[in-house]
Amino acid sequence: MTQTAELLIEIGTEELPPKALLRISQAFADGVQQRMNKLEIAHGDVKAFATPRRLALHITDVAAAQPTRNIEKRGPALAAAYGADGQPSKAALGFARSCGVEFSALGTVKTDKGEWLAHNATETGKPLAQLLPDVVADALNQLPIPKRMRWGDSDIEFVRPVHWLVMLYGGDVVPGTILGRESGKLTFGHRFLAPQAIELASPTQYAARLRTEGHVIADFAERREIIESGVTACATTVGATAVIDPDLLDEVTALTEWPVPLSGEFDEEFLKLPTEVLIATMQEHQRYFPLINSEGELLARFITVANIDSPEPQRIVEGNQRVIRPRLTDAAFFFTQDQKIALVDRLGSLANMVFEKQLGTLRDKTDRVIALAVRLAIQFDSEPELVERAALLSRCDLTTGMVGEFPELQGTMGGYYATASGEPAPVARAISEFYQPRFAGDELPQTTVGQCVSLADRIDTIVGIFGIGKEPTGDKDPFALRRHAVAILRIAVEKQLSLNLSALIDESITAYGERIDGVKAREALAFTIERLRGYCLDHGADHDSFESVKALDICDPLDFDRRVRAVTAFRGQADAAALAAANKRAANILRKNEAQSLPPVRENLLMEPAERDLFQALTDLSERLQPVLAAADYPAVLAQLAQIRPQVDKFFDTVLVMDENPDIQRNRLALLTALRHVLCQVADISRLPG
Repeated sequence: MTQTAELLIEIGTEELPPKALLRISQAFADGVQQRMNKLEIAHGDVKAFATPRRLALHITDVAAAQPTRNIEKRGPALAAAYGADGQPSKAALGFARSCGVEFSALGTVKTDKGEWLAHNATETGKPLAQLLPDVVADALNQLPIPKRMRWGDSDIEFVRPVHWLVMLYGGDVVPGTILGRESGKLTFGHRFLAPQAIELASPTQYAARLRTEGHVIADFAERREIIESGVTACATTVGATAVIDPDLLDEVTALTEWPVPLSGEFDEEFLKLPTEVLIATMQEHQRYFPLINSEGELLARFITVANIDSPEPQRIVEGNQRVIRPRLTDAAFFFTQDQKIALVDRLGSLANMVFEKQLGTLRDKTDRVIALAVRLAIQFDSEPELVERAALLSRCDLTTGMVGEFPELQGTMGGYYATASGEPAPVARAISEFYQPRFAGDELPQTTVGQCVSLADRIDTIVGIFGIGKEPTGDKDPFALRRHAVAILRIAVEKQLSLNLSALIDESITAYGERIDGVKAREALAFTIERLRGYCLDHGADHDSFESVKALDICDPLDFDRRVRAVTAFRGQADAAALAAANKRAANILRKNEAQSLPPVRENLLMEPAERDLFQALTDLSERLQPVLAAADYPAVLAQLAQIRPQVDKFFDTVLVMDENPDIQRNRLALLTALRHVLCQVADISRLPG
């Protein structure tokens, strides 16, 4: 029986980037596991640990070595193994040398393609101790780290300087040097509370001893739960509720090894500032958790999470209170100064701000967005003059001091400043919401004015970037075009707005003129529609249903989504598979016979009862479908299609399409063309299994 034991791997570092810690930790776990699997090193569960100063893995039931394997090598075909003189050929002798044996030791193997020279050998598995250093080093080299650094006088690179390395198998150290550090069994606790070394006797001790002796909670998820419950409890003690943003919670978890929530406060005079400014100051700049009262109103209080259990916690609180005051004072100054210039008077400054060097300035972009947004306003029966005004002022807040300090408040501050400048309420509201959705799951613009500006702005961006050849490649998407495309789709589908994306993209291409390559810019259409795949699948559709609709080149996301939903539901009906099979059969016959430009079906050439019945069924069905299709009632259309299954089945069972008479043959091909046309009213159901 193969020996197994627990394995601990720990990389001790300087403080790791907090916003990337969780991603790096998971990538490290995945990388080690994938490499162990590839090497056939058997193992059990993989548990990842991550703190600001360490990445670690605890793996159960790890085999001490690779398994012994029987390896069969196949050489030349037996027919080529001997020359005319009956002696082994050069190819056969070369194969024997490559296997390290004499020719006489080779065997043969038979396959359905003939008989071949072969050699069977037993390969003894390599020990874990020999393989592990390369496994760990390779996994670390492949971590998603945008920037690596060097330290000291070495050429070694990693996200942060490395201080210690643990590779412990059972009670034994696995020898090896990684990132300039030799492996051992010494780990280290909290930098200030327990900086001394902790010698580990086995991997099992790791988390418990770090907690009790090192003042380190190594488990990220456990530490996150401690912070969340601690912040909630701390808020309750002051009669408030904490606003706990998940991303902030992850970041604070990544900044602490021994978290201690503490409550602080700031001057109530700052509550005159917009709530979003206060929250941005606390969350983005200070990593505090804001507090609200029972009415949802922001309080002049916050909760900070210290990374130390201090005997004088009030001194930590006082320090944080001193730090936040100048931050809020700066915000108040920006808010006052910004309002001294009306939003419309900032428009000229956009001419000095580059959108993209090949695509012009933000003022150029504003003019293009206005034209596209007004067209949408007319289509959606909105108020074009309000849409035009909102689009004109939408980016003016980028020139303000507040947005310069808090970029995440772009749009939000524009809404406040528009109100202060006396702009109509719908304009101010649209400016504040046109950046939505800012991230996956975010709220959409609620007003039609805001929706028009948001759609126009995103279409302009996608078309322009595609038009200069800077579309996303692999996992690189510097202009967030995938997010913009999904936002367009969500607004269209969830707000029930019908969009002809093809026409809108063409209009945007025209607006850019010679700045872009129109052919490349047209690729934005397929790119945007393809993003609809993920959206539909997330909402219960399947790949086959999506592909069946995509085959019709539908350019309206709302219409596309409705069709996919209808087809997905239709697939559960008994007639769906049969009709899909019939449609596929018809498509294959037409394709094989290159049946194009056929004349309409001629009734006098319908010789068999089954083809006459099918023709009549199609004629009647086409008339019934017209009002249903006009209403885009796709479930009803598919239900109607199901009613002609008997005629379709009978036709294929009794009628020979490729009749000897060429006129009858062409007429039956025309009938199949008519059948295909009717069956593809909602989707190309030949793409469905059947």
